[in-house]
Amino acid sequence: MKRIYFLLLILSVLATACKKGKVSPEPVVPVIPVIPVNPADPGLPTAAKDGVVFINNGTSAIVTLYAPFKKSVALIGEFNDWKGAAMKNTPDGNIWWLQLDNLNPNTEYAYQFLVDDDLKIADPYCEKILDPIDDIHIDNNTYSGLKAYPVGKTTGIVSVMQANQPVYTWKNSAGFTRPTKNNLVIYELLIRDFTAEHNYASTLQKLDYLVGLGINAIELMPVNEFEGNLSWGYNPSFYFAPDKYYGTKTALQGFIDECHGRGVAVILDMVLNHSFGQSPMVQLYFDKPSGKPFAISPWFNTNSNTHPYNVGYDFNHESAATKTFAKNVMKFWMQQYKIDGFRFDLSKGFTQKLSSDDASFSAYDASRVAIWKDYNNYIKSIDANNFYVILEHFSDATEEKVLADDGMMLWNGLNVNMNEGMMGWLANSDFSWAFFAKHGFGKSENLLNFIESHDEERTMFKNLAFGNASGSYDVKNFAVALKREEMAAAFLFAIPGPKMIWQFEELGYDISINYNGRTGNKPIHWEYFQQTERKALYNAYAKFINLKKKNGIFSSADATYNLSAGVKYIKLIESNNTVVVVGNFDVSSKDANVDFGASGIWYDAVTGTTMTLTGNTYNKTLAPGEYHIYSRTALNAG
Repeated sequence: MKRIYFLLLILSVLATACKKGKVSPEPVVPVIPVIPVNPADPGLPTAAKDGVVFINNGTSAIVTLYAPFKKSVALIGEFNDWKGAAMKNTPDGNIWWLQLDNLNPNTEYAYQFLVDDDLKIADPYCEKILDPIDDIHIDNNTYSGLKAYPVGKTTGIVSVMQANQPVYTWKNSAGFTRPTKNNLVIYELLIRDFTAEHNYASTLQKLDYLVGLGINAIELMPVNEFEGNLSWGYNPSFYFAPDKYYGTKTALQGFIDECHGRGVAVILDMVLNHSFGQSPMVQLYFDKPSGKPFAISPWFNTNSNTHPYNVGYDFNHESAATKTFAKNVMKFWMQQYKIDGFRFDLSKGFTQKLSSDDASFSAYDASRVAIWKDYNNYIKSIDANNFYVILEHFSDATEEKVLADDGMMLWNGLNVNMNEGMMGWLANSDFSWAFFAKHGFGKSENLLNFIESHDEERTMFKNLAFGNASGSYDVKNFAVALKREEMAAAFLFAIPGPKMIWQFEELGYDISINYNGRTGNKPIHWEYFQQTERKALYNAYAKFINLKKKNGIFSSADATYNLSAGVKYIKLIESNNTVVVVGNFDVSSKDANVDFGASGIWYDAVTGTTMTLTGNTYNKTLAPGEYHIYSRTALNAG
């Protein structure tokens, strides 16, 4: 562009001069100045990468920081008594780097970057940080021998580097086969609120409980470093460092490995829509007076209002720097932790379209589709072996169809409609949106249905608080409410496609999501498992999950249903069997009239009994809350 500009300028001058008779009108060959192009930095070692790379058997380290437009960057840390060493800058001005020598490979070194003699930041790519505020609340049982913060030497969050880190020896992951998407039953959990010890080791002790339930995947809410300790994790700050409040790096690797050994996949909740103020990437280009990132930030939008649900500082996923960073994050967790999938938080936010309402935010966005296809293709280039890419998208069906056709899985919440049915309020109880064909998807495996996630009010709480009643039948009654939960679960697991349940949903957890504040700590009630009525709900969930996994008919594309009335049913057909799930969601007795398609003996997987139809139609009066799972031939119950 500069050459064209100079050429036009010269020609313009010549033309003007010709008009004034000052030069000959004969053709003149202009001299075009050559604009030098910065060559590749000959000083940047070929081994360098983002963050730290160790060489010379760990006695040297090449440290880099991507920080365009900065005047100076110094590396400060324990290796130079925090006095700083000026880092070199590549000719293009983008990368600052320095090689450290004479390091002890077995020593943990705390370090920071001093930018423009003013800003101290930690390394965005570091795998461990030290926080002077949060670390004091981490007990030794969770993180033994945690390195002390360098008090009096510096301020703010510091990074930690070590050549010879503790290495986990993997045992089970090589032979682990991921469950097929259609057979996937995910258990979403928040480590903080799952056990009192809130760490990987204590969570692992509950693996027998989870395997007994029948789940074959665990989805961990965000475990990379986030602001504070008592968080859901959706306020991320460091993307390569596991949060120490839950345990060590090797403890997390061990947790994943042990899950694989028990046939359970591990999915990580990944938050790349936004970051928070502790992030060094936010701080590098932050305008304190306005409280916003500068426009020159390689990663973040100045304004975080590209969509109505944004929190923190909004990543610009059309930026090449953001795409590089996001892919580096994905690759790191896939390779270092051998995870089996990502659930991407607020995936619909990967847009640069301005939208102030949900309708415009949800509308088809070609740029967003291209971004997600690019990320999905990148993930498949690293691991094409049934790796799960799950999007919290909730956008226009036409957009979700394109993403589903590309192999991604879309979250589909049934909380409102199913819970209305549980409570006995029928007007808004149709949950037929759970069927993939209504979304235009070609496969059921791309629609991930759930009744509860971390984000919704707990259905058992609403049953007890707002349940309907008729005569002596009252959904607010504890035992009745639990049986209504059971009936809803029977329908959930009969719907073809992958499923997810939220922690303790299977025990009828009845503490409101707003207890102690929406994201605040919640009571942990493992004693629920010893209570007869709650244990019965757990057993029912286990039965339904087992039926789903052991019988291919629950993945059948041949499905009919009526889910709008009080008596609801789902009928699934395959070549040698038919399954009909029928239940009365009303609070009074109702007559069921359902075409089963065949007369004769039908097997009831709920009661273990049989029923004989003289014709094709099932005619029976169902009590409120009564449900059945009938099959033409007996189902495999494992």
